[in-house]
Order: sequence, then structure tokens, then C-alpha cells
Amino acid sequence: MFRIIDAAFIAPSVKRFCIEAPRIARKHRAGQFVIVRVTETGERIPLTIAEADLEAGTITLIVQGVGKTTRMLNDLGGGGVVADVAGPLGMPSDIRRYGTVVVIGGGVGTAIAYPTAVALGEAGNHVIAIVGGRTKEYVILEDELRAVCDEVYPTTDDGSYGFHGFVTQQLQTLIDEGRTLDLVIAIGPIPMMRAVAEVTRPHGIHTVVSLNPIMVDGTGMCGGCRVSVGGETKFACVDGPEFDAHLVDFDLLARRNRAYLGFEQERNDEYECRAAAPTGRA
Repeated sequence: MFRIIDAAFIAPSVKRFCIEAPRIARKHRAGQFVIVRVTETGERIPLTIAEADLEAGTITLIVQGVGKTTRMLNDLGGGGVVADVAGPLGMPSDIRRYGTVVVIGGGVGTAIAYPTAVALGEAGNHVIAIVGGRTKEYVILEDELRAVCDEVYPTTDDGSYGFHGFVTQQLQTLIDEGRTLDLVIAIGPIPMMRAVAEVTRPHGIHTVVSLNPIMVDGTGMCGGCRVSVGGETKFACVDGPEFDAHLVDFDLLARRNRAYLGFEQERNDEYECRAAAPTGRA
């Protein structure tokens, strides 16, 4: 069992957890993730480590309640426990001095972008963060990013905060201004990452995306996280999760991620029915 030290919502349906996991905290590197089971018979879900505190022996996870398991997790609070936290898994981000780096987080993808931005800044890069959300309340970790980045550009789809538009439009603005961008890292929904790749492709800007396809074991044994990169089959859990955005087959990735939508909806409906059922008699 892994104890939850603290838990709080930072956006609608988005919760930040501080979990006691000293061994994982010691070995964690930016870009890596863990596999979590809320209960001993529950689903295994991959969650990126947003932060690790070596002294406290804790890791930070940021969870968006979308499916049954993530909603179950978000029902927990400080003092609760989760059955399993396995990791750190995956290849760490390639952290070195590139020059000027743009780190883009779309929605809860910002939680994945944050530790990478921290590490790139510590490596001596000029780090620019573009943080997107549907509305102002969905723009997360802005203050944390401002503390570690040289420039931060919040964007909202509806114009309620920051730049009115998509993260890709803000990125295009930087390019149009003649900024020299040595690396772009995009993390978020598949359509957003694909769009970023198409913005940078004509300019030959090296672009990396962090893929989070369907995962089960997180060790490459099940094959559930297969992705096609440059015409080769890769496993996101062991070969990634970060890949060259200009080589990723986003069409195949999107199709695979839609494969279990019906099943996921059934589990969600089941969860809602149980949550709405009376707990006792008057």
C-alpha cells in the first residue's frame, strides 16, 4: 500500500496527489512514469511523475478524472492509500543543453511538461513554456512554471485568459517573430501534438512528443502500447514515452486509443450508477 500524504483539486476534475514512495523518488528522472492500481483488483493506469521530493520520499502525480479508475482515484484524499505504484518506468527525457527550448503542455499534459521544463532549465537552456487550457480554470501549474522558465505563455481556447487561441497559434507566433527554436516538446491530447508537429515540420525544428497510449503492464510484455515511429513498431512504455514527433504515425495512434471507447464508457456508466445508489436506509 502507498499512502497519500496530500491531495487537492487544482482544476475541475484535475487533482494533485502527493504520495509516499521513497524508492521511486530516489530513482525518478524527468519524463518517466508510474503504473498505479487504486485497488488490488483494479485497472493499471500510467501516470507521469510531475515531481519528486528526495528528502520527503514522495512523488507528485496529477490526475484528470476521465475514466472509472481515474475518477476512483480522485475520490481519495490525504490519509488514503492506493494499492500499487510501480516505477519509475520508461526512458527519461533527453536532457542536455540545446539552446532555446519550447515546452508545450495541453491541459493535464502540462503536468508532464513541468518536470521536463525544470530539468531543461537546470541544464542551461532558455526555456519557454506554452500552457493551454479550454478556459482559464483549466490552465494549470502556471505559477510553478514561471518559477523555473524564462518565458511563460498561457493560452485559452475561449480567450478567458492569456493568448486567445490554441498552443499551436502561440507557437506559430514565436516562429513568425523570427525566434530561433532549437527544440520543441509537446505533451497533451493527440490532436494537439499532431498539430504542433505540423507547425514545426516546415521549419525543420526538432520536435518531441510524449505518447501515452493504452498501457497495461508498462514493461513491454503485453504489447498494448504499440506505436509506429518512422515505420517501425515501438513500445511506448519501454522505448518511450518520448519520440520524434515528425516520425510518429498519429493516425494509427488515434485509432488504437479509440479501440476501447465503448468498454470505457460502460465502466464509467457502471461507476456513476454505483456512486448514485443509496448507501443505506433512512
